Amino acid sequence: MSRHKFKVGQVVDYSPGRFGMAAVSREYKIVRLLPAEGGDNQYRIKSMAETFERIAKESQLSSRSEH
Repeated sequence: MSRHKFKVGQVVDYSPGRFGMAAVSREYKIVRLLPAEGGDNQYRIKSMAETFERIAKESQLSSRSEH
């Protein structure tokens, strides 16, 4: 398993993809690091615009500084 690219507290952009639940915002904060699934690290993320947390794969996230 590879190391997580993002850290707890980091703000990232989230793109759920075609089949994912629609996102209210693209900007999310990393809440917790989760184990990898299918070779892709996972994260628990939270938007200030939503009352719930989501689970996202690393491939669905990008650093805010990359934009």
